[in-house]
This record gives sequence, C-alpha cells and structure tokens, in this order.
Amino acid sequence: MNETIESNTSSSANKTAAPCELDVVFETGIRQPKFGVDAKSHLDILSAFERVLSAKNISADPSKNAHYRTGWRSGEGSALAVLFPQTLIQLWGSLKIAVSHNLIIVMQAANTGLTEGSTPSGNNYDRPVVIINTRFLNALHIINEGAQAIGMPGATLYQLQSELIKINRAPHSVIGSSSLGASIVGGIANNSGGALVKRGPAYTELSVYAQIDKHGELILVNHLGIDLGNNPDAIIQTLSDGSFATQGLGQGQRKASDTLYQARVKDIDADTPSRFNADPRRLYESSGCAGKVAVFAVRVDTYPVAEKQASFYIGTNDPGDLYQLRRLLLSKLDDLPEMGEYMHRDMFDVAQKYGKDTFLSVLYLGTKRLPKMLSMKGAVDAYLNKKTWLPEYLSDRLLQGFSRLFPQHLPKRMLQYRQQYEHHLIMKLSGSSVAKGKTILQNYFDNKQSGGFFECTTTEANRAYLHRFAAAGAAIRYHTMHSKDVGDILALDIALKRNESDWVEIFSPDIEQHIEKKLYYGHFFCHVFHQDYILKKGANAHHVKKLMLAQLDQRGAKYPAEHNVGHLYKADDPLRDFYKELDPSNTFNPGIGKMDKNQRNCNCCL
Repeated sequence: MNETIESNTSSSANKTAAPCELDVVFETGIRQPKFGVDAKSHLDILSAFERVLSAKNISADPSKNAHYRTGWRSGEGSALAVLFPQTLIQLWGSLKIAVSHNLIIVMQAANTGLTEGSTPSGNNYDRPVVIINTRFLNALHIINEGAQAIGMPGATLYQLQSELIKINRAPHSVIGSSSLGASIVGGIANNSGGALVKRGPAYTELSVYAQIDKHGELILVNHLGIDLGNNPDAIIQTLSDGSFATQGLGQGQRKASDTLYQARVKDIDADTPSRFNADPRRLYESSGCAGKVAVFAVRVDTYPVAEKQASFYIGTNDPGDLYQLRRLLLSKLDDLPEMGEYMHRDMFDVAQKYGKDTFLSVLYLGTKRLPKMLSMKGAVDAYLNKKTWLPEYLSDRLLQGFSRLFPQHLPKRMLQYRQQYEHHLIMKLSGSSVAKGKTILQNYFDNKQSGGFFECTTTEANRAYLHRFAAAGAAIRYHTMHSKDVGDILALDIALKRNESDWVEIFSPDIEQHIEKKLYYGHFFCHVFHQDYILKKGANAHHVKKLMLAQLDQRGAKYPAEHNVGHLYKADDPLRDFYKELDPSNTFNPGIGKMDKNQRNCNCCL
C-alpha cells in the first residue's frame, strides 16, 4: 500500500485552492478486473456483499427496491442490488467489492434530487449497477466551537439545523430540500443553492472521498484538514468512531464555504449569473462531484443567527418594480437580505390548493416527521402501483381530498395581495438592514400605483415561507391530479444574468402553443428561478424543452442553476471535463449530463 503526500497540485479541475499540510492520498492496490462481469457471477457478487453487510442490508428484489431506483420527480433504472451500509467500514468494504468486480456505483443518500441524478437511468449500462444508499451513515460532529461541522454521507441538513439551533447557529440551507431529508453531502455534491441570499452554492474544499484513478485503482483521499490515520482502513475507522480532534482545527487555505458569494450577488451590473451548477469556480473535488466520487465526510462552515429580523410581503403588477427594488436593496443595504422568495400569482394559486396537505403537515407535525412521512408514502405508492385495479395516484388523490376538509390556511392580507397583484415577493431582512430596507420600500412605493408592501406578523411570515416551500410539490400534485387532461410536466431550473432587466419570460408562439400552464417561483435576489410548465396533451416535451433552452441560451442564462444536470440536462464542456477527471474509468454514476455510460480507461485498454 503506497502513500502519497500531495504537493501544490489538486486532483480536481479547480486548481486554485492551496492544499492543507495534512492533505494525503492513499492507494489501495484494489483494481478493476480486465474483463467484464459474467451474469452467472451475480450470485457470487451478492454473496460477497452479504459477507460485508449481512443479507438484511441488501435489497436485490426489483419489486422491493423500486423506491430507491426511482427518482423524486422522474426517472428510473435497473440495479443488481441496493446496498444499505450501516457503518463507514461497511461502505468502504462495499466499494472494494464493487471495484474488484467492475460494477457501476450509484451513490445515494435521501434521493431527493429533482433531475434523476441519484438513481440509475434506464437499463442500457455495460456493467451491472449497484446503488449504495448512505442514509444510515448519519453521524454529525460540531467542531471549532460551532463555527463548522463535519457530516458523514447520510447526515441531513435538518439534523444539522436541529443541532446548530441549540448554539444559535444555522446551516447553509433552512428551507426546501432541507425539510425533505436532503443530506449535507448531497448538497455539496450538487452545488445546491437555496433560499438564503448570503450563502451561495453549497461548497467546501475539505472532505474525505474515495476515487477510482485512470488505472482503475481505488484510492482514498483525505482533504478534511484533520489527521485521521496513516492508511485507508485507519482513516475510515477514525471517522467511524469519531475519535478525532474537534477543536482548534486549521484548514490551511482551503475553504469550507463560498466566501466570495456575497460580493457576486451585490455586483448587480455583471453580465453573468451569480451562481449555476457548471460554474468552474465552484467545481472542486467533492463539491459539484454529482456522485463521481464516493464522499465519506465533508467539513462545512456554519453561520450566526441574526438576532433582529423582520419579513416584508411585496406585491406588484409591474415586474419592473421588483427589478428596481432588487437593485436598490442589493446596492444600498450594507447587510444583504436573508431571503427573497418570488412567486407568480398562478403559482400562488396552485400552491394554495395543491400544496395544502404539505403546508398543513409541516405546520402541525413539523419538518422532523416529513422525511419519514414521504418515505412511507413512497413505499405505499410502490405497493399500490402494482394493483392494476386501483385508480392511479391513489394516495395523492386521498391526500388532496383530505386537505379540502381543512379551513383556509393562508393569512388574510396575503389573500388580498393575491387578488390585487400578479407578482409576489416575501423578503426577510436582519440587523441594521431592517430599518433601512423598510425605508427603501416606503420611499419606492410612496407614489406608485402598481404595487405595495406590508410588514409581516410572525404568523404571516411563517405561513408565507411555508406557502412558498409547498410550491414545488404542488406543481407535481397539480400535474398528477390532471394527468388525463394534460401532457408532461417540464421543470427548468435557471440562473439569469445579474443585470437582467427583462426577467419575466416571454415565449414565442412556437413555444407558447404547447403550454397549458406556466408556474414561476424562485430565489429572486440571486436571480435563480424554478419554472414548471404543464404541457398540453400531445405536446412533445423533448421538442418543447429544446426550444426553451435555445431561447435561454440567447438570453445568456445558465441551467441548471442549483439542481444539477442529473440525467435531464447536457453538461457543459467544463463540467464534462471535471467529471472525467474525477472519474476517468466512468464507474461512478455514468451517463449524467447526457454523457456516455460505457467504461473508459479499462485495464484491458491500458
């Protein structure tokens, strides 16, 4: 077993980060075989996994593991087995077996991705596929007196938020997928964004990960900035035990968050987006890896919670008002807004009706139970879908009907603004920006007939943010409930230029003719938008998407902005190069970004 202490170069496509003195890479001597896997050996492979994991932590029955082979919104594929390691040692052992048998590896945590990036896609792979689900590997360590945290691959954002709230700190993300059980590592691996304006994309240069090099050899990289041991097994054992220092930890010049993002957002005249998945600035090893390496641990910054906060609800019929307010607030406020969430009136209506059960579940049961409830719903759906005599989407129809039994759940002033205004923005300010921001709003709307604002009560603010949170699922529910009358649902995730004034989308007739309903919502100050389109019956979704993306290209927009390419978007050249450098043999998550699924650099060709 060879040990290599790194110099001033990095194994990542991003060459800017300086190493930490504790950086180390270990070779294992475990290599992919020269020849492919014979179907007759599948039982031998499963037996090998069983010796490491035990039979109860392996699901090889397609009828029982469909939930893990199916994407959150769309997509599914076949797999030899779904593995559920209970310890990091079992994860390491599973990787060794997968590499030594030349298997495709799909890493998966909560499976909350929206672009099919954490499941297989189809059945046209050249090697057997195993899914390694890491949700049980959820250890979490608060370090450096709460300023940072180390999360294992299954640790969730909600879990981190629950720990940090005890010390008046906050994680990178506190709304959206964080409430669905999304993992910390998943956010890092996909450069996930979020609602918090100051944070930027999830990012770190400090992690431990396993990689397969160009010779097909499994290696372990420790770039966590912590001395964990002098060989791979020792490192994995130390991480598993949590027997490492937690205070006074340095990190060299490596970063544990995107510390430059606030300056980017404030650069309101820039002719480029503030953040998007393929941004080469933020592709670094585990960050943006999209499952092209197996991440064991990440080290991330945490953030102080502002003591003084206030929320404002803004409505207008002139999109130019929101454009001007965005420029005023980002340029005049010393302390950036905490949040700025946009909803179009059509999305407001759909979320009000079709997101009501999600809204009520979180309101009365809390977000802690939501991931388990959604997992149970997925299992129930998988079972019911086998009963051909039952109506389609039975659980959704029951939940939708049940939600109608409850009274109106949205505050009166929000409903009044829905009647008056087409465009809605819920904004949270903190510290000195509360008074200054309120003054900016008052001065702007003093002589305006097109819009207005009000300062929210605590109840109004909580319900406004929860309403916005329910929007994404509501679009899917709407499509489900009207599936007989409409075509496909097409979901885009885009980043507009920071100086884009015409931010409201206007389609040409050749696109508009195919659309039944347009649903817009997003992170307004970052100029990142989620745009869900319900197509008309018979519309060709692939053709319509191609036309839409061509129009976005003309506008200088980037996509996807924060959900990553998965199997739905074509990766740009810099992103393709990054994936190839991380995974030269194309063993981890092949096919993402519309790339080739076949093996590269196999031993028989070297």
